[in-house]
Amino acid sequence: MKRVRINAGKVGLVFKKGDYLRVITQGKHWLGFNQRVLMYDLANTFVAPVALELLLKDETLKAMLDVVEVKDGELVLVYEKGNFKTVLTAGRYVYWKGLIEREFVRADLSKIYITEKIDKSLFSNYELSKYIRAFEVATYEKAVLLVDDMYTKTLDGGTYRFWRNDTTIKIAKADLRQLQLEISGQELLTKDKAAIRINFYTQYKVTDIEKALLENKDYEKQLYITMQLALRAYVGAYTLDELLERKDNIAEAVFEDVKASATKLGVNVLNCGIRDVILTGEMKEIMNQVLVAQKRAQANIITRREETASTRSLLNTAKLMEENDMLYKLKEMEYVEKIADKIGEITVAGNGNIVTQLKEIFSGK
Repeated sequence: MKRVRINAGKVGLVFKKGDYLRVITQGKHWLGFNQRVLMYDLANTFVAPVALELLLKDETLKAMLDVVEVKDGELVLVYEKGNFKTVLTAGRYVYWKGLIEREFVRADLSKIYITEKIDKSLFSNYELSKYIRAFEVATYEKAVLLVDDMYTKTLDGGTYRFWRNDTTIKIAKADLRQLQLEISGQELLTKDKAAIRINFYTQYKVTDIEKALLENKDYEKQLYITMQLALRAYVGAYTLDELLERKDNIAEAVFEDVKASATKLGVNVLNCGIRDVILTGEMKEIMNQVLVAQKRAQANIITRREETASTRSLLNTAKLMEENDMLYKLKEMEYVEKIADKIGEITVAGNGNIVTQLKEIFSGK
């Protein structure tokens, strides 16, 4: 016989020749011949020294234990004194009761939605996060949820979490803000085979996310092609001169053409516009030559108009001089004055009348 003492917070299991006999708690106990005791701390998990089924036949010991069975496809979250402690995966776990208050939250991983009462702050915990799939949808976005490639529902902005399992989960997102599509450097041929480049833009918004993402593949590319074809059709219907005259109408015409097609893509086209119409290579040089020729022709017209006006003025003056001798003499003196301004020196000989000699000099007699 020997006596053992079990302190507070401890438990002892008594064995005799390897067979379990009983459990002893705080206090002094006598052990018989060939009996021994295994001491356990109630704050730690319980690791059975023999098959657990044998120990659980003792109702006293069974009442002192929490046995947690975790099946495949399950998780159990362990809380101690209200605080998260760990995650239990498939297997069997045994805890002592009494000293530490524990709570066990069971989660079914075969589901996709997290319906269990789990604080959001734990989703970033590594032990738990590896069993969770998370998707972010911005406030300016919407998304479609696909479960096993089947449309399930439309998601607004937010964070969505699902259990990680064999079920395939995907989301497809679309930006609901006003967007702009650029068609830059688009080379096109006019009706008269003139090559031009157009920089074109379109502003649009996604209005039907299911139609845009589920009924159409790459709706943005399809919208681009639709705009490109409409632009090509419009430009190809006019000669270069006609197109340059009507370039302000291109955006409006393309806008009207693509509205119906864009609606089928789940998109609302808001407006269209042209940044530049660029003539390429030789065509640019030819147009420059045409412009120079036009300006020269305009300059010649103006010159001829001025010459005609000047001639008409001279004719009118001549008629007046013919009818009025005094006006003729005044005009003659005016020209003499103009000629004299350009002569540096005049020599007069003899004793004749000076005025008469000057008149003869300037009149050429």
